[in-house]
Amino acid sequence: MGRGKIEIKRIENTTNRQVTFCKRRNGLLKKAYELSVLCDAEIALIVFSTRGRLYEYSNHSIKATIEKYKKACADSSNPGSLVEVNSQQYYQQESAKLRHQIQLLQNSNRHLMGEGLSSLTLKELKQLENRLERGITRVRSKKHELLFAEIEYMQKREVELQNDNMYLRAKINDNERAEQANIVQAGADFDTLPNFDSRNYYQVNILETAAHYSHHQDQTALHLGYETKADHSA
Repeated sequence: MGRGKIEIKRIENTTNRQVTFCKRRNGLLKKAYELSVLCDAEIALIVFSTRGRLYEYSNHSIKATIEKYKKACADSSNPGSLVEVNSQQYYQQESAKLRHQIQLLQNSNRHLMGEGLSSLTLKELKQLENRLERGITRVRSKKHELLFAEIEYMQKREVELQNDNMYLRAKINDNERAEQANIVQAGADFDTLPNFDSRNYYQVNILETAAHYSHHQDQTALHLGYETKADHSA
């Protein structure tokens, strides 16, 4: 639970006033130190208590900072110098803002990595947890989207490969059936050829030779008979 607002007025109780002075003084010195480190600012802090005790802080030199302050106040009477001082202060403030934003971003990244959590309160840790859960949900959603797209692509690729496989199998079966048909046709043509028998071939040759020889004898006898008739007539 946050603290309630305190009315800003002089604390009448001496003890309470002294305790508040010590706490606020330490807090002021701490803030001055943090501002000098985070923003690279030149800071000189001087505090006197009600008893006259001096408390001071400076990241450089108190005297050098005071001299610089006096010079800046003296130059502020010149309008040109005043504009230059204002511009310089503006750029310094912008630079300090940018450095502060960079520091916040670096701290945020460290917290997301689980580092530097000791300085966070319970509320800040809860906010960090919710932030991480939302980020993890978005990452998982994107991962599932990519996985589903990959699965869909692989399924389509599987169907295409199956179709190609079926087409190739059909071509192979057609080629095999064509080869078998050619083999069957060649066997049928071979069966229709006359059987070759050497004995039959020998007998046929003998018969053809005998027929030729008989025909030759007939022609010779005919020729001799013709000549004999011719002689008798003569």
